Parts: sequence; C-alpha cells; structure tokens
Amino acid sequence: MPVAASGHAPILPALPVAELLRRYHLHPDKRLGQNFLVDPLALQRVVEAAEISPGEAVLEIGPGLGSLTRYLCLLARRVVAVELDEKLIPPLREVLSPYPNLHLVQGDILGLNPLSLMAEPSGMTAYLVVANIPYYITSALLRHLLEAPAPPRRMILTVQREVAERICASAGEMSLLALSVQVYGTPHIAAHIPAGAFYPAPQVDSSIVRVDVSAAPRLAAGERKGFFRLAKAGFSQKRKTLRNALAGGMHWSPQQARDLLLAAGIDPQRRAETLSLEEWSALAAATQAARLGGQE
Repeated sequence: MPVAASGHAPILPALPVAELLRRYHLHPDKRLGQNFLVDPLALQRVVEAAEISPGEAVLEIGPGLGSLTRYLCLLARRVVAVELDEKLIPPLREVLSPYPNLHLVQGDILGLNPLSLMAEPSGMTAYLVVANIPYYITSALLRHLLEAPAPPRRMILTVQREVAERICASAGEMSLLALSVQVYGTPHIAAHIPAGAFYPAPQVDSSIVRVDVSAAPRLAAGERKGFFRLAKAGFSQKRKTLRNALAGGMHWSPQQARDLLLAAGIDPQRRAETLSLEEWSALAAATQAARLGGQE
C-alpha cells in the first residue's frame, strides 16, 4: 500500500471506474448525482485543501467507488465513509479492502447523527468532512452538518461551480445559502475542477469549497430561528425591495417592515442580496426588540 509522506497528497493510479461498473453491472445513477471524481490531480487538490494530519478522523459522504477514499485512508487515522447507494457497497469493499482504518456505512447521511458516526471510545469527537455532493442535497446537507451537536472542524466540499460561488458570496451578491454557511464558519474556494475530471462528465464545472467551521456560531442558538426566518422571507422575493419582500414573507404591513428596517439602520429600498450577515443580524435584533416591546 502506498504511504503518504508528511501529510502530503499521495500519488495513486487512477481507479478503473468504467471497468468496475461493468464488472458489477452498474450504471451511474443520475437521480443520485453520481459523477465520480477520477482525475488524480483533482483528487490531490481535494485532499490538499483538507490539510489532513495523521491523527485526524474524516467523515466522507458519498464515496462512490472509492477514488477519493483511498487518499483519505492514507492520510487520516480513521475514515468513516457513508454511501447512500447500496449497489455501490460491493465494489467499494473490493477497492478499499487494503485499508483497515476505514469504516464503511450504507445509509442516508441526512438520517444519521454525525456525532454517533464519529464518536470514539476515547471520547474524541473532532473530525473533518470531505464530500463530493450533488446539487439537490447541498443545502440540506450543510444544515445537517453545521447544526449537528458536534459539527466538523472543517468541511471540504466538491460542488457545482455556481453553487460554490453562492456559498462564498459576500454582500452585494449574498444568498440564503451563503448566510446559512457563514453563520457557522468561513468558506472559500480552494480550486476549480473541470467537468472532464469526473466519470461520467457532468455538464458543468465544479469547485472545491473549504469551510473552516468556527468554534462557536456567529449567532447564539436562541437568535438563529428568527434570523433565518427573516432571511428566508427577504430572499423569497429577491426582485422586490426588502420592505415589500419582508412585508409579504413576514405578514407585516409595509409600514411595519419599513420601521424595522430603519431601526436596524437599513434602507428599506435595498434588496436582500445587498445585506451583509451583520446587517441581517441587526435586523433580527431590531425585530426581536420590537416583539418584546409589543410593536410587531
């Protein structure tokens, strides 16, 4: 078995994905977003973005046929790989048989508790997440991981390039997805991956997003529900001014919406994507103050 040197990405031969699929009579399932990352250079970029040290535990979501999992097993002390598609379990067991530090789980990560998956007899719960995820699960997966009782220290996600740009957006191009991530950590795009690095090749390019999760979220637990309720209302009608979008989404009168925005120091004529996380937080605080004062 190849050995990784000093935490650097090892060099492994490309996995014969097409041959494995034929041998096991399998076809990539479009419904599950099965585009397997196979290019060795792209795989090395993913693990380099993760900065995995030899003592760390890694949760991989969607190992597919194990191309990336092999790299993770060489770099990490322990790898837990969760695969939804039970048909992929037999080839995964074949490919990953040389790695005793792997624990393979068949199941839906959205129905599993990350803490239960990653907790160890020693009491250690710190872990990283590495995932090549399809578009349809992105928001739900991020919420599931970041709101978990023991969230990961760091997440390395391979997603569609457009989705990566939305996650990393700042005020002016802010999105609800960006807010949902940036409350919990700091994201940035580590690298771009061309469509040809996957098998079969998707129609769009992808990006590697690294999210360094904060020791504590930027909002207290009691503040988040109101914060996200406001943000969802604001982004539900992006073409409208915030005054009108919030009036409709929060069931306020236009005057109430205007007054609360002004109380937070925000021009009611602005649109949702122009607000920073701090401004959304100020609006949530103004709304809470008005509620306590009986004004909402």
